[in-house]
Amino acid sequence: MVLPVFKLGTLALKTLCKPIGNRIKKEAGLHPRFRQSIINIAQANHRFTTTLQRRIYGRATDVAIRPLNEEKAVQAAADLLGELFVFAVAGGAVVFEVQRSSKSEARKEELRKQELESLRQRDGELAGEVEQLKHRMEQLEKLTKERGGLSRVFNYDHSKEADNKPKDA
Repeated sequence: MVLPVFKLGTLALKTLCKPIGNRIKKEAGLHPRFRQSIINIAQANHRFTTTLQRRIYGRATDVAIRPLNEEKAVQAAADLLGELFVFAVAGGAVVFEVQRSSKSEARKEELRKQELESLRQRDGELAGEVEQLKHRMEQLEKLTKERGGLSRVFNYDHSKEADNKPKDA
């Protein structure tokens, strides 16, 4: 019951993050200091991705990279921030799920260890009882040998039984 509700909550959280990410994109370009910061981030990201693409395709990397115009830089940085926000929330949900799952597994493992320990203890008790029974059997066997057999231990005389049988046969 808990797992489906948790999964549904995680999905709802991810769904709610998308509009928040879009709001961050929209508001990112409106504040002057923040706008300049995201422009710098966008330009650095543009230089990095362009250089990486040139290396992948085997082209020259020492060529000057033309910077993005201001509007494209703001849009690119806002998109990056929005996606980073959604990614961070989704990553946080995954980390939370992994931790919850590992705690659950640890509890299960502890229960298994306790059950195994109780079985070992019970096994030890049974082994002790078996040893006691063996010792008693040895004592009984010793006693029967000392008294000359089972019939003497139980005070059973075969000769009286033969005398009491009817002689009609």
